[in-house]
Amino acid sequence: MVETHAAVEIAQTGGPEVMRLVQRPDPVTADGEITVAVAAAGVNFIDTYHRSGLYDMALPLVLGQEGAGTVLEVGATVDGFAPGDRVAWAGSPGSYAERAAVNAAVAFKVPDDIDLETAASIGVQGLTAHYLVTDCPRIGPGDRCLVHAGAGGTGRLIVQMAKLRGAAVVATVGSDAKAELARAAGADHVVNYSTTDLVGGVEAAVGPEAIDVVYDGVGAAVYDDSLALLRLCGSMVTFGNASGAVEPKAPLHLMGKSLWLTRPKLWDFIATRDALDARAAEVFGWIASGDLEVRIAARLRLAEAGEAHRLIQGRSIAGKILLIP
Repeated sequence: MVETHAAVEIAQTGGPEVMRLVQRPDPVTADGEITVAVAAAGVNFIDTYHRSGLYDMALPLVLGQEGAGTVLEVGATVDGFAPGDRVAWAGSPGSYAERAAVNAAVAFKVPDDIDLETAASIGVQGLTAHYLVTDCPRIGPGDRCLVHAGAGGTGRLIVQMAKLRGAAVVATVGSDAKAELARAAGADHVVNYSTTDLVGGVEAAVGPEAIDVVYDGVGAAVYDDSLALLRLCGSMVTFGNASGAVEPKAPLHLMGKSLWLTRPKLWDFIATRDALDARAAEVFGWIASGDLEVRIAARLRLAEAGEAHRLIQGRSIAGKILLIP
């Protein structure tokens, strides 16, 4: 008899309604993989892009790229992992499930003092925030950064990590409640764009053209305003499309202030075992010391995956959404 497990699958792209909870055969552990009993799967904006068809993916597809759990089986060519290890991962498809065959190259061990739900919350968002503040560009004392969606899952982590590196932070949010969350994360200034003009609010806080780097996971709605707020030779880091993708523009639009523009992705910054383990170790260290707070805003069952996507796209929830098998 074939053993099965529950998983959230799409057979066609579309809205949250295309997700179905189905029974699938248990994974066969291939070379380079570890099979994991999933304790929690993280929900990220990129999952909605896969579901909607914005990013082309082969179908049928089990959604989810991030999670944490306990190793059940190790593939033939895998070193460094063993059954019983507590692990998390970022960038291995099929995480919305009770069991997942995880690419061992993107998995990392979870320290004993970190719970698996917290570990599942930092695979994509925590490591993304880490590489952004350390490499895109590296920021430190004296720098001023603007963090859009500063109360969201990734934004709130960027705020905290930027402060840990000594930078001054302006955060943008969409409500008074989110403003309090951004302030609690350490933001020096908070602009509520639902009640205040974005450019005017930031300039009132720090002056015109005073931002060294913008971290933008929102996209089209804030792109032009972000460029206007940058200093000469400032850096625009666009890493998400929550409000839609930025329209194509000629490079000449950067020339007025000799701006730098980058559109990085996490996977290139954790492409080696040393890079992945070093980033994860620093993030886990900050969590263990109390210097970094991971806010889990909602825990839903696999059958509620559609609601999880509605919540993250509605931007009404501040913090991490987890699916619990």
